[in-house]
Amino acid sequence: MEDLANKDSSLVDKKIVVALSGGVDSVVLLHFLNRHYPGNIRAIHINHNLSKYSKEWSSFCKNLCKKDNIKFKSIDIIIKKSSNIEENARKKRYLSLTSEILNGEILCTGHHQEDQAETFLLQLFRGSGVAGLASMPEKKIINGSQLYRPFLNISKTQILDYASKNKLNWVEDDSNQNIHFKRNLLRIEFVPKLSGVFNSLTKNIARSAKHQAEALELMHDLAELDITNYVLIVKDRLQVIPLLELPKRRLVNVIRYFIGKQNFLLPSSKVLDEIISLLNAKADAKSIVKWQNYQVRRYLNELYFFDEFKTQTTAPCPYYESLKDLPNFEIRFRREGQRVKLKGKTHSQSLKKILQESKIPPWERDKLRMYYIDGSLRAMEILGEMSDP
Repeated sequence: MEDLANKDSSLVDKKIVVALSGGVDSVVLLHFLNRHYPGNIRAIHINHNLSKYSKEWSSFCKNLCKKDNIKFKSIDIIIKKSSNIEENARKKRYLSLTSEILNGEILCTGHHQEDQAETFLLQLFRGSGVAGLASMPEKKIINGSQLYRPFLNISKTQILDYASKNKLNWVEDDSNQNIHFKRNLLRIEFVPKLSGVFNSLTKNIARSAKHQAEALELMHDLAELDITNYVLIVKDRLQVIPLLELPKRRLVNVIRYFIGKQNFLLPSSKVLDEIISLLNAKADAKSIVKWQNYQVRRYLNELYFFDEFKTQTTAPCPYYESLKDLPNFEIRFRREGQRVKLKGKTHSQSLKKILQESKIPPWERDKLRMYYIDGSLRAMEILGEMSDP
């Protein structure tokens, strides 16, 4: 119990937000942190609305925080029923939690040693590589917020002992007994049987996950060295020609690392092979690779990566700022076969040709804003001042 008796140096002088489900893990986490860092704690409960007891759990968490004078907030989310409801719930939960985190705050969850072991086994059975087998990191930046798991090296037994010693109450999630969820199946049926054969099973699996995490850090170090030495990234785009100078294993390592830094879901080996095929495609080929809501496109020896669910931010346009307040200002978009006259030119040109010569990717060309005053073209986003022919 000594691990739960002392302050955590990682949390000293931090503003802490606890993800409070109402289960024993998060209740113990809240109690432990509030004991050592009183006045620096607040809690957020995510109501998934998947159980008939959801409102009761939310009320329990609210009353628990009220009793200990801890600031509390409950957030309702709706999860669409699908074949992967666990993953969808996890994504939405973290998105909701991190959207509430303020500057200078750190989000803490109650994940423990058994959770880590289960995650490792799930990734192993999926055939995951080093990144998957590294399982849950103790510290991570997620959606721009800092996530910390103080109990990751603490056993479930220690947590239950702490709860008993401090006479804590908690709620039991009825879905935890549903073995249709793979994690529950592992926890209820497989891990107990394996633990009867292998001593210190969860502790040893968690240690293996830590070894994989260390190997992953080395792979990331190599990727960063290759990116620097070969100048593989320019303006957030991977450069095809220097990538092809690398051995395939290091090329794949760089692509995985780059995708991970974008906070995208890592692609399968099959999708990775398709991305590699883009590197060898003809320069004028209109190639695209998709997985989940992500995609990669190649244009002029560069790889562009997109998240279809994220709105692409538009950089401020000086031409827009200088024209927007004039009378009869309009924004239009290019037309098929349109010709324009650039500033300083005496003759008109095909807008399509100008866009090609400016190396603007095809998928961005129809989104560029054109600015009109009194029905006459005055300028175009990125390209600058121009007029009708």
